[in-house]
Amino acid sequence: MDAIAIDGPAASGKTVIGAEVAQRLGYRFLDTGAMYRAVTWAALQAELDISDEAAIAVFAETVRVELADNEREGGRVVLVDGQNATPHFREPAVEAAVSLVARVPRVREALVRIQRQEAASGRIVMAGRDIGSVVLPEARVQVYLDASRDVRARRRAEQLTHAGAAADLDTLVADLARRDGIDSSREASPLTAAPEAVIINTDDLSIEEVVRRIVALAHE
Repeated sequence: MDAIAIDGPAASGKTVIGAEVAQRLGYRFLDTGAMYRAVTWAALQAELDISDEAAIAVFAETVRVELADNEREGGRVVLVDGQNATPHFREPAVEAAVSLVARVPRVREALVRIQRQEAASGRIVMAGRDIGSVVLPEARVQVYLDASRDVRARRRAEQLTHAGAAADLDTLVADLARRDGIDSSREASPLTAAPEAVIINTDDLSIEEVVRRIVALAHE
């Protein structure tokens, strides 16, 4: 399978690095986390109880989740029943709820089907938390990006500040700890490095250095 799987915890750089790797190799890019955020946003809009796993599962199985090109927004967007969820991905309510939605097995099953359909269309870089371990275990390049929680919190703070939002480091560290716990302990597709994954700790590496390492792996 001509796919590159990039996994790692929240704020480890998967999206930025994956998008750049895809551009340099001429591959398509899919951030699977965006799909979970889209479903989370739509569930919140529908005023569902995020803690009600059965209701969230039925919702994810019945809504129409689509990927679409949108040059105005700089690439692909995620539509839920025709509504563009992409501008809402970093809203505080979505940030707080996405790990709870993503841990529901039937939600993951519904979205993994779409992700595999995307991969079947040809060369792709796919980023997430279970790409190498579950979604695309036959991907020819598998990478797991890691970074300390403090470094990830600082990166997330820079993103928020750049977007004009307030950022408190202590709050961000606590939120990452909570999300790491949920992602690593969930029953369905827990966050873990795939057996064949190359583990790259990005604490002391620039985006460019990580991108070059992954591109080099793709050329091996």
